[in-house]
Amino acid sequence: MKKINFGEAIIILVLMLAILGTGVIGFGLSPQVPVLFVVALLIAWAKVKKATWEKVHDGITEGITTAIIPIFIFLLIGTLIAVWIKAGIIPALMVFGFNSLSVKFFVPSAFIVCSLVGLSIGSGFTTISTVGIAILGMGMTMGLDPALVAGAILSGAIFGDKMSPLSDSTNLASAVAGSELFAHIKNMMWTTIPAFLISLIGFLALGHASKAPDMTRVNETINILEQHFTINWWASLPIILMFVCAWCKIPAIPTLFINIFVSTVMIFINDPHFTIKQLASLVETGFVAQTKNADVNALLTRGGISNMMGTVSLIIMTLALGGLLMKFGIVAAAMDPLAKKLNTPGKLVTITICSGIAINLFVGEQYLSVILPGRAFKGAFERLKLDPLSLSRVLEDGGSVINYLIPWGVAGSFAASTLGVSVLAFLPFTFFSLLCPVFSILSGITGIGLKWQKKAA
Repeated sequence: MKKINFGEAIIILVLMLAILGTGVIGFGLSPQVPVLFVVALLIAWAKVKKATWEKVHDGITEGITTAIIPIFIFLLIGTLIAVWIKAGIIPALMVFGFNSLSVKFFVPSAFIVCSLVGLSIGSGFTTISTVGIAILGMGMTMGLDPALVAGAILSGAIFGDKMSPLSDSTNLASAVAGSELFAHIKNMMWTTIPAFLISLIGFLALGHASKAPDMTRVNETINILEQHFTINWWASLPIILMFVCAWCKIPAIPTLFINIFVSTVMIFINDPHFTIKQLASLVETGFVAQTKNADVNALLTRGGISNMMGTVSLIIMTLALGGLLMKFGIVAAAMDPLAKKLNTPGKLVTITICSGIAINLFVGEQYLSVILPGRAFKGAFERLKLDPLSLSRVLEDGGSVINYLIPWGVAGSFAASTLGVSVLAFLPFTFFSLLCPVFSILSGITGIGLKWQKKAA
């Protein structure tokens, strides 16, 4: 297979983006169909270029292999959601929230709560799929726009994930750039704090403008939850356990298994007549709410392994596409020439941010949006005497935080599936992710917050 040039690579990537954008945004299709179509076209192009089937298969395999662990984690999260609802944990969070939060400050409160939880446990996915589901249910019951509430949940979860020393993506960005972890977190404050404060102001303004809730509906929901679920202080144990596991640095998979086990024990304590067969059905197909209120049923009918398979199928196809793009050298052909022509910090930071966004658009994988630009532009940062801390911050601002805004991205598809709100709906309200790249580019242009290499003594 002949090596492709810069122009050909750009044409392929632009055509891909046009097909994906037209399919998902223009025709409102499920992302699986446009992604599968693009994969087919890319394989056809590769065969025209004399690529072997072995190379095609290797590209697909290598692409999917990068996310085997996250895929397995998604299946465990589907199980966790189901057992948390059945054990009364998510309903208890909702009841507590209804009794303690004002609607005028509900949206900014959701942002702050998810920020603190994400910061504590270092996982945006876990924050969204546990506390996030409860908060979304409360917001919808209060009559708030689900897209606005989802944007606040995501913004908080992404902030916490980004700034936590326990986060995989934060550790990855630091490792790729070669910077010290806690110095990296401290340096990110130059762009993260402004993005956080402006997001908070935005949520305060939009939340305050929301109409007063129908308290009859809220009280009815509380009564239904108390009738159908065991609401007591025991419900806080799995949540506390999740924080303990995070601070003990127990990896995600054993943490989820431990939490699922404890929640399952709580189910049998609350309902001694619950059977193993019913538990198996709960894990496989999720929790099905059967109250007299259709809205409550819609809110709490969630979770289960089978309900995560749509997200898993999209992730597999997206990663296969990314693997082919890398195997055929298309991504490298598009990025390498740019790295050699960047001669100012402003240009370098801007292109690195844009590259991270582009990788999210074309490959759809959170980790690769950090790894590929990091490898491509590390030499350029060194050539301009910029400290690795400058690179690691830019990789987070343009990479990991953007994946949640891509309908066919790993994080975006997960968030949409878990919360039941489409990516295109919550995208305008996910202020934190939208603002981080902006402040990072401004930092590159003005030099404010940029770290330079220390001169040798």
